[in-house]
Amino acid sequence: MKTTKNNFDNLTAEQIGQLFPIRIVPYNSEWKVLFEQEKALLTAVFGENFAFNIEHFGSTSVEGLDAKSTIDILVEVPRLSKEIKQFINEKLETIGYGNMCNAEKENEMTFGKGYDENYGFKTTYHVHIREKGNAPQDEIYFRDYLRQNLEVRDEYAKLKYELAEKYQFNREDYTQAKTEFVLKITEQQKRNEYEQQNARETVTYGSVGTQG
Repeated sequence: MKTTKNNFDNLTAEQIGQLFPIRIVPYNSEWKVLFEQEKALLTAVFGENFAFNIEHFGSTSVEGLDAKSTIDILVEVPRLSKEIKQFINEKLETIGYGNMCNAEKENEMTFGKGYDENYGFKTTYHVHIREKGNAPQDEIYFRDYLRQNLEVRDEYAKLKYELAEKYQFNREDYTQAKTEFVLKITEQQKRNEYEQQNARETVTYGSVGTQG
Protein backbone atom coordinates (compact mmCIF):
# COMPACT_ATOMS: atom_id res chain seq x y z
CA MET A 1 0.00 0.00 0.00
CA LYS A 2 1.21 3.48 -0.82
CA THR A 3 0.52 6.60 1.15
CA THR A 4 1.37 10.24 0.56
CA LYS A 5 1.72 13.36 2.63
CA ASN A 6 -1.98 14.14 2.32
CA ASN A 7 -3.92 11.02 3.28
CA PHE A 8 -3.08 10.14 6.89
CA ASP A 9 -6.76 10.13 7.79
CA ASN A 10 -7.63 7.54 5.15
CA LEU A 11 -5.57 4.99 7.07
CA THR A 12 -6.47 3.01 10.19
CA ALA A 13 -4.13 2.95 13.19
CA GLU A 14 -3.23 -0.63 12.27
CA GLN A 15 -2.32 0.36 8.71
CA ILE A 16 -0.19 3.25 9.95
CA GLY A 17 1.63 0.92 12.35
CA GLN A 18 2.43 -1.56 9.59
CA LEU A 19 3.55 1.12 7.13
CA PHE A 20 5.60 3.12 9.62
CA PRO A 21 6.93 0.80 12.35
CA ILE A 22 8.77 2.17 15.36
CA ARG A 23 12.55 1.99 15.50
CA ILE A 24 14.75 3.63 18.13
CA VAL A 25 18.20 4.66 16.92
CA PRO A 26 21.27 6.13 18.68
CA TYR A 27 21.33 9.87 19.25
CA ASN A 28 22.39 11.84 16.18
CA SER A 29 23.78 15.37 16.56
CA GLU A 30 22.47 16.06 13.04
CA TRP A 31 18.95 16.26 14.53
CA LYS A 32 19.72 19.71 15.94
CA VAL A 33 20.86 20.86 12.51
CA LEU A 34 17.74 19.45 10.84
CA PHE A 35 15.56 21.30 13.33
CA GLU A 36 17.30 24.62 12.65
CA GLN A 37 16.91 24.10 8.92
CA GLU A 38 13.21 23.30 9.29
CA LYS A 39 12.72 26.26 11.64
CA ALA A 40 14.17 28.56 8.98
CA LEU A 41 11.87 27.00 6.39
CA LEU A 42 8.81 27.46 8.61
CA THR A 43 9.76 31.07 9.36
CA ALA A 44 10.15 31.75 5.66
CA VAL A 45 6.83 30.19 4.66
CA PHE A 46 4.82 31.76 7.50
CA GLY A 47 6.57 35.12 7.62
CA GLU A 48 8.65 36.64 10.41
CA ASN A 49 5.74 37.83 12.57
CA PHE A 50 3.33 34.87 12.44
CA ALA A 51 4.62 32.67 15.25
CA PHE A 52 5.42 33.69 18.83
CA ASN A 53 7.75 30.77 19.23
CA ILE A 54 9.23 27.82 17.29
CA GLU A 55 10.88 25.17 19.46
CA HIS A 56 12.43 21.74 19.10
CA PHE A 57 10.99 19.22 21.57
CA GLY A 58 10.65 15.47 21.86
CA SER A 59 13.48 12.99 22.20
CA THR A 60 15.53 14.31 19.27
CA SER A 61 15.81 17.63 21.14
CA VAL A 62 17.65 16.04 24.09
CA GLU A 63 21.37 15.58 23.53
CA GLY A 64 22.47 11.98 24.03
CA LEU A 65 18.96 10.51 24.01
CA ASP A 66 18.29 7.63 21.64
CA ALA A 67 15.05 8.17 19.74
CA LYS A 68 12.86 7.63 16.74
CA SER A 69 14.32 9.84 14.03
CA THR A 70 11.44 12.31 14.20
CA ILE A 71 11.94 16.05 14.55
CA ASP A 72 9.08 17.37 16.70
CA ILE A 73 8.50 21.10 16.31
CA LEU A 74 6.24 23.31 18.40
CA VAL A 75 4.87 26.44 16.71
CA GLU A 76 2.97 28.77 19.05
CA VAL A 77 0.58 31.27 17.48
CA PRO A 78 -1.73 33.93 18.98
CA ARG A 79 -4.93 32.11 18.03
CA LEU A 80 -6.31 29.43 15.74
CA SER A 81 -9.37 30.83 14.03
CA LYS A 82 -10.93 29.12 11.03
CA GLU A 83 -9.16 31.56 8.73
CA ILE A 84 -5.78 31.03 10.39
CA LYS A 85 -6.17 27.25 10.21
CA GLN A 86 -6.81 27.52 6.49
CA PHE A 87 -3.75 29.75 6.11
CA ILE A 88 -1.60 27.22 8.00
CA ASN A 89 -2.88 24.32 5.89
CA GLU A 90 -2.08 26.12 2.66
CA LYS A 91 1.38 27.23 3.74
CA LEU A 92 2.52 23.89 5.16
CA GLU A 93 1.27 21.99 2.12
CA THR A 94 3.69 24.00 -0.03
CA ILE A 95 6.64 22.54 1.91
CA GLY A 96 5.46 18.95 1.94
CA TYR A 97 3.40 18.64 5.14
CA GLY A 98 0.12 16.77 5.41
CA ASN A 99 -2.51 17.68 7.99
CA MET A 100 -3.15 14.94 10.53
CA CYS A 101 -6.79 15.94 10.86
CA ASN A 102 -7.63 13.18 13.35
CA ALA A 103 -5.25 14.83 15.85
CA GLU A 104 -6.74 18.30 15.42
CA LYS A 105 -8.35 20.06 18.37
CA GLU A 106 -9.87 23.51 18.80
CA ASN A 107 -6.53 24.99 19.89
CA GLU A 108 -4.11 22.55 18.25
CA MET A 109 -3.17 21.25 14.80
CA THR A 110 -0.65 18.56 13.87
CA PHE A 111 1.16 18.06 10.56
CA GLY A 112 3.58 15.40 9.34
CA LYS A 113 6.23 15.13 6.64
CA GLY A 114 8.30 12.19 5.43
CA TYR A 115 5.60 9.51 5.64
CA ASP A 116 5.36 8.18 2.11
CA GLU A 117 6.16 5.14 0.01
CA ASN A 118 9.86 5.93 0.37
CA TYR A 119 9.70 6.01 4.20
CA GLY A 120 12.35 3.35 4.99
CA PHE A 121 12.96 4.71 8.53
CA LYS A 122 14.20 8.03 7.18
CA THR A 123 13.88 11.17 9.30
CA THR A 124 10.34 12.46 9.62
CA TYR A 125 8.93 15.74 10.90
CA HIS A 126 5.94 16.60 13.07
CA VAL A 127 4.81 20.21 13.36
CA HIS A 128 2.48 20.93 16.28
CA ILE A 129 0.61 24.24 16.01
CA ARG A 130 -0.68 25.47 19.37
CA GLU A 131 -2.31 28.59 20.73
CA LYS A 132 0.13 30.21 23.12
CA GLY A 133 -0.82 30.06 26.79
CA ASN A 134 0.57 31.79 29.85
CA ALA A 135 2.95 28.94 30.69
CA PRO A 136 5.25 26.71 28.63
CA GLN A 137 3.75 23.69 26.92
CA ASP A 138 4.10 20.45 28.89
CA GLU A 139 6.47 18.99 26.30
CA ILE A 140 8.93 21.79 27.04
CA TYR A 141 8.94 20.99 30.76
CA PHE A 142 9.61 17.34 29.94
CA ARG A 143 12.40 18.20 27.52
CA ASP A 144 14.10 20.53 29.97
CA TYR A 145 14.06 17.97 32.78
CA LEU A 146 15.70 15.32 30.60
CA ARG A 147 18.34 17.81 29.45
CA GLN A 148 19.24 18.49 33.07
CA ASN A 149 19.02 14.94 34.47
CA LEU A 150 21.12 12.48 32.52
CA GLU A 151 20.26 9.42 34.63
CA VAL A 152 16.56 9.98 34.00
CA ARG A 153 17.31 10.58 30.32
CA ASP A 154 18.99 7.18 30.12
CA GLU A 155 16.14 5.56 32.05
CA TYR A 156 13.74 6.97 29.48
CA ALA A 157 15.86 5.62 26.62
CA LYS A 158 15.76 2.13 28.16
CA LEU A 159 11.98 2.35 28.50
CA LYS A 160 11.63 3.39 24.88
CA TYR A 161 13.71 0.50 23.61
CA GLU A 162 11.57 -1.93 25.61
CA LEU A 163 8.31 -0.42 24.38
CA ALA A 164 9.49 -0.17 20.77
CA GLU A 165 10.17 -3.90 20.78
CA LYS A 166 6.78 -4.64 22.30
CA TYR A 167 4.76 -2.19 20.19
CA GLN A 168 6.82 -1.98 17.02
CA PHE A 169 3.72 -1.89 14.80
CA ASN A 170 1.38 0.01 17.11
CA ARG A 171 2.25 3.67 17.49
CA GLU A 172 -0.77 4.50 19.64
CA ASP A 173 -0.01 1.83 22.25
CA TYR A 174 3.67 2.78 22.23
CA THR A 175 2.82 6.40 23.00
CA GLN A 176 0.22 5.45 25.62
CA ALA A 177 2.66 3.15 27.41
CA LYS A 178 5.06 6.06 27.94
CA THR A 179 2.38 8.33 29.41
CA GLU A 180 2.88 7.57 33.11
CA PHE A 181 6.63 8.22 32.89
CA VAL A 182 6.18 11.41 30.87
CA LEU A 183 3.54 12.84 33.22
CA LYS A 184 5.65 12.10 36.30
CA ILE A 185 8.69 13.87 34.89
CA THR A 186 6.65 16.80 33.55
CA GLU A 187 5.09 17.45 36.94
CA GLN A 188 8.48 17.18 38.65
CA GLN A 189 9.93 19.84 36.33
CA LYS A 190 6.96 22.12 37.00
CA ARG A 191 7.57 21.78 40.74
CA ASN A 192 11.28 22.43 40.27
CA GLU A 193 10.67 25.60 38.29
CA TYR A 194 8.03 26.81 40.76
CA GLU A 195 10.45 26.31 43.67
CA GLN A 196 13.27 28.03 41.77
CA GLN A 197 11.02 30.99 40.99
CA ASN A 198 9.98 31.29 44.64
CA ALA A 199 13.63 31.16 45.71
CA ARG A 200 14.54 33.94 43.25
CA GLU A 201 11.68 36.10 44.48
CA THR A 202 12.67 35.53 48.10
CA VAL A 203 16.23 36.63 47.37
CA THR A 204 15.03 39.68 45.41
CA TYR A 205 12.56 40.85 48.04
CA GLY A 206 15.03 40.14 50.80
CA SER A 207 17.66 42.27 49.08
CA VAL A 208 15.21 45.13 48.61
CA GLY A 209 14.26 44.96 52.26
CA THR A 210 17.85 45.47 53.41
CA GLN A 211 18.40 48.62 51.34
CA GLY A 212 18.56 52.12 52.94
